[in-house]
Amino acid sequence: MTKYRKRPVIIEAVQMPTSEYELLPVATAKAMEEIETFMASTKRPCRWKGLHLEIETLEGVMTASPGDWIIKGVHGEFYPCKPDIFEKTYEKVEEE
Repeated sequence: MTKYRKRPVIIEAVQMPTSEYELLPVATAKAMEEIETFMASTKRPCRWKGLHLEIETLEGVMTASPGDWIIKGVHGEFYPCKPDIFEKTYEKVEEE
């Protein structure tokens, strides 16, 4: 069996609100607006279901829950990622 390493790719991502403070109505509205702005380029529909966001992906509808990350892929597509997987897969890039 041959082994492969994932190529390093820089992505953009935002995190869904996680703490009780962030789930207050004003903070939630601000977070939702930030996420909608981040995802403005998508041509696929997204729908808020309370504090969850249903995202149309190439694999079908996926749901982003509080604390999940929303990732913009290399082709401009969006999809959710659980926080533990995000932490193991990505590291912050310091901008120059």
